[in-house]
Amino acid sequence: MASAPTPDGGVVTFLDGGDPAGFPVLGLHGTPGCRLSRWPDDDVYARAGVRYVTLDRPGYGQSSRQRGRSVASATTAVLAVAEHLGLDRFAVTGTSGGGPHALACAALLPDRVVRVESRSGPAPVGPGGLQRRDWVADLPDGEAMLQWVAESEIRVVRERQAQQDELVDTLGQDLGSLDPRVAERFREIVREQALQGVSGAVDDTFALTRPWGFNLSTVDVPVLLTHRTADAAAPPSHTRWLAARLRGAVTSYDEDAGDRSPEDDVAAAMGWLRG
Repeated sequence: MASAPTPDGGVVTFLDGGDPAGFPVLGLHGTPGCRLSRWPDDDVYARAGVRYVTLDRPGYGQSSRQRGRSVASATTAVLAVAEHLGLDRFAVTGTSGGGPHALACAALLPDRVVRVESRSGPAPVGPGGLQRRDWVADLPDGEAMLQWVAESEIRVVRERQAQQDELVDTLGQDLGSLDPRVAERFREIVREQALQGVSGAVDDTFALTRPWGFNLSTVDVPVLLTHRTADAAAPPSHTRWLAARLRGAVTSYDEDAGDRSPEDDVAAAMGWLRG
């Protein structure tokens, strides 16, 4: 674990792994999550020829909070880590709530970012995005999130804290259905993601339900849109909406995964991002 300074005097914490000489890929976790949100066997990244660097997005783990941030603000943390590590060109991948933040990097950092993956990420809602009724359709907590935001930040904090408490309650339960490595990593993530409370998830809730701060039509780098039902925080309709608005986007749904294991799935995505 290491930290990089940000222009506003804060820090962004990251975990650097995989092949040190490999092509750099920066990973943005979901909502919630932290820098530990990565496959527990780091060799999968090394074998793919990738140097995989995962961030605590602002307000999560040990990264400073960036109150009032938009989705477009993701570029601040990503650039801070890239500059700290001396990375001139790199790819970005984002899962769930991290997907839109990865797309922001594609739109706003075209001179640095060469490829982007958005995995089971939501589409925007409102002007320039899906209409409300379409955005909430089949989206877990979609309607609830919009109501929380409309009510107050206090309501959002209360709801996100309740969700975190539910996750903590699962830590003492039998997770035997999971690979033991994945189960242990899950426990680590749940503890680490809320070291500063739930401010990261609160800020994500506002950022994802308001204008993202960039136009998808400006994305001019290859984008891989993957959708996996097992880890989906957004329905396939969101992925299809994004695919229709991103020039040359490559889409991959569950039916394309075949009999690949989760580890093989990670390796395939890393291979595409390496290009």
